[in-house]
Amino acid sequence: VQLQASGGGLVQAGGSLRLSCAASGRTVSRYALGWFRQAPGKERDFVAGIHWSGGSTYYADSVKGRFTISRDHAANTVYLQMNSLKSEDTAVYYCAAGPNLYSVRTYDYWGQGTQVTVSS
Repeated sequence: VQLQASGGGLVQAGGSLRLSCAASGRTVSRYALGWFRQAPGKERDFVAGIHWSGGSTYYADSVKGRFTISRDHAANTVYLQMNSLKSEDTAVYYCAAGPNLYSVRTYDYWGQGTQVTVSS
């Protein structure tokens, strides 16, 4: 599975951004795709995931109600719509794929990161 993330940028607190992750590879339908983020000096944390075929979703508590993950089969793309952004959402966001939506340690394909900066 190959992953290409895009869509990061600078936004004011309370604003919105949408991240995109273009996926390719013959086996992508077997995987869950997700977003992780890593702030400076912190570990990389799970943000949200979606199963490519079934559409089940899973969110970290810190983003529930503010972020929405979705996928477009025709475009082979997963999106992360981020609303009501806070300064603590500032991080490098990574797209990843793995065999188990709910087991974040099993995400083993990674795209490059995209920087999200939220100014207060």
